[in-house]
Amino acid sequence: MSKNFFFESKGPFKLNILFPNHPTSKIRIKDIKTLDKASKSDLSFFDSINYKDLAKNTKAGCCITKENLKNYLPKTCEVIIVKSVLFELARITYKFYPFADIDYPDNSLKKPNNTKFPGVKFGNNVLIGKNVKIGKSTTIGSNTIIEQNVIVGKNCIIGSQIMIKNSFIGDNVVIQDGAKIGLKGFGFIPLKGKNFRIPHIGKTIIEDNVEIGASCTIDRGSIGDTIIGKNTFLDNQVHMAHNVKVGENCMIAGQVGFAGSSTLGNNVSIGGQAGISGHLKIGNNVKIGGGSGVVKDIPDDTIVMGYPAVPLKEFLKKKLK
Repeated sequence: MSKNFFFESKGPFKLNILFPNHPTSKIRIKDIKTLDKASKSDLSFFDSINYKDLAKNTKAGCCITKENLKNYLPKTCEVIIVKSVLFELARITYKFYPFADIDYPDNSLKKPNNTKFPGVKFGNNVLIGKNVKIGKSTTIGSNTIIEQNVIVGKNCIIGSQIMIKNSFIGDNVVIQDGAKIGLKGFGFIPLKGKNFRIPHIGKTIIEDNVEIGASCTIDRGSIGDTIIGKNTFLDNQVHMAHNVKVGENCMIAGQVGFAGSSTLGNNVSIGGQAGISGHLKIGNNVKIGGGSGVVKDIPDDTIVMGYPAVPLKEFLKKKLK
């Protein structure tokens, strides 16, 4: 049985069971992984030309994709052509992980045993799931829930009324009151008038020395992970969708929203109420003005402003006209 730290897998499966239209293929598929993480025993997916470089170098044993993208994949990868990559990905993910479609209650939650967590301070009405690990000198505020298999590092301050699940939290992390970490993202496929859920089997990784403001929501990854890099600070009410990856030393002001699968470099600053569209690449040392709407990639060392966001000089010229 293939392993996932937070979700039980029903695999492996033979490829001809997953895709009956490929009856001659008996490759054993152990898991579902992104192009860059997949091995020869994994199934991956390729749905956008934006990921052609990852596709060229993938080590996946097989990959579901569209006809116009198949030639980017290496000859070592068995190609499965489908009409809707995301629908087939969701269908296969359900087979492997049938309980990752929604966030089911954790029935293992209990009040913490202080002898099990030496050096950890707990507030009132804290609930902890099975196999949770918490480092020394960490403080957990009242009415906070930490679900099974979560890892929290040492010297952390976890505030009150917080929910943490499907997550790894580093050392010296501060999470302010009301934050929700590692919950399922907003992943749906509209299909013949009905929304079809995409299971989210990834996790949230918060690296060392990060601060998460009050009432932030950080979704876990769908297939990959959502990651916040070292020394990054989030103001209150920031939302990060599934698979967002934030670099180190970033500063993100209040009510900024990230759509899924966008990547930020290091030393990025974002003003309040800015919006970042999905599947974008924001370079290093970028500054994004408050209220901006980012709809395309931004190269390193660029300052942008406006909706849609444009380089600052261009924005100022438009304002002066």
